[in-house]
Amino acid sequence: MPINQRSKHLKGVAQLAEQVLTMTTEADVEEKTLAESVRTSLKKYFSQLEGQTPANLYNLVLAEVEKPLLELVLKLTNNNQSKAAIILGLSRGTLRKKMAAYALNHK
Repeated sequence: MPINQRSKHLKGVAQLAEQVLTMTTEADVEEKTLAESVRTSLKKYFSQLEGQTPANLYNLVLAEVEKPLLELVLKLTNNNQSKAAIILGLSRGTLRKKMAAYALNHK
């Protein structure tokens, strides 16, 4: 990829990352980073376990984050899988496998 295309791509990725990291729901009064949102959600999840030991937590968290991330990036790229794969840092094949796993085929 030529240097000027790379810099445009990196600028686009930075803008997307900023959008993802500062997304809030309408109920949120202040912006939260993605890490803060995950931390808050995990604390709430653990408080609701009532002493039970969670199972498969890593995969649960990944699935909860990965699916909406894929949906958002695909929407931002108008379902252009090549562009989405570049933004996500995945191969198109890996993106397609993840889309199939989350039933995100051609929305």
